[in-house]
Amino acid sequence: MKGKKVLFLDRDGVIVIEDQIDSYERIIYIPHVFEALRRIRRESDFSLVMVSNQDGVGTPAFPYKDYLKCQDRILSTLRGEDIWFDDINVDFSLPEDNCPTRKPGTGMLEEYKGDEYDMASSFMVGDRLTDMMLAKAMGCRGILLNGEVEVPPELADTVALQCASWLDILSFLIPDATNMAHRTAHLERRTNETDISIDLDLDGSGMGEIISGIGFFDHMLSQIVRHSRFDMNGSVKGDAEVDEHHSVEDLAITLGSAILEALGEKRGIERYGYEVLTMDDVVATVALDFSGRPDFIYDVNFKREYIGTFPTEMVRHFFKSFSDSARMNIYISVTDGNSHHQAEAVFKAFARALRKAVRRIPGSNEISSTKGVL
Repeated sequence: MKGKKVLFLDRDGVIVIEDQIDSYERIIYIPHVFEALRRIRRESDFSLVMVSNQDGVGTPAFPYKDYLKCQDRILSTLRGEDIWFDDINVDFSLPEDNCPTRKPGTGMLEEYKGDEYDMASSFMVGDRLTDMMLAKAMGCRGILLNGEVEVPPELADTVALQCASWLDILSFLIPDATNMAHRTAHLERRTNETDISIDLDLDGSGMGEIISGIGFFDHMLSQIVRHSRFDMNGSVKGDAEVDEHHSVEDLAITLGSAILEALGEKRGIERYGYEVLTMDDVVATVALDFSGRPDFIYDVNFKREYIGTFPTEMVRHFFKSFSDSARMNIYISVTDGNSHHQAEAVFKAFARALRKAVRRIPGSNEISSTKGVL
């Protein structure tokens, strides 16, 4: 009979951001760590074991009381999310001390080398190569939560997964969670009028930018990135010497198509999204449905023909083109008021409605339609 499987976990860079965490303000959790570890705790037979180097705790630069209050806060927060550790191992030495208990040394983990544990089926989750070196020394495999570091050849067989998100780790460890991986798309559109490239991650944190070279439009696109919390990077090269039309239209087509591709079968998503958003003197309302059938209702009355140099008619054209390419219903209205505020409120409300519509329903892999397809 095989022994127990263990999921060894670094703390800083894996559960919370990499830092000397000596105050509550420095406790910032890694995105998706709660939902991933909760499911791993509930749905797998891994024992969770924390393995952490905390450099110089107990020195004047890092008093023990400051470490302890933060460690207690982290552990209590995790327990509140139904996540707890079977064992906690922390080394307080400095690198120059060369202590055998300091990762990648195995001094803290000797008991796990016995027959009671199945190291061949166990994993070490860390953000540094020293964590992968520890995995190799323990006879287990490594999960490197860092998409930027280059894995040297001597660790290639040890690293079973290299990624940048806990959702990818969850999908790797829990067979029934394969639909929890990041929903991404890369799309390019090239015509005689435009050259557009989009990278999209629906499960991001609102990072990146899309640059069209059209000042006010870029300002509106930044609202979509920030308020949808999608990670997006894109570039638009268009025939600006003609006008804005082709760049705006083709970007909407490309972005809508990218979101549609990233959603795949649309399993487990809310499908519907809505937002009522006030911005100073105006109120915008957006409702949408990823139904698979494009339809568009637009109730916006701009008093100006241009905002800066951007034609206000292009706001309507952007959302109509998006609706067609994403195959979705979009309803937009905004009260009368300052034209800049009207447009910005609409883009913000649209982004927040998108965020709600693509949200995954915890534990669901169903398609939100009695037809069985969207």
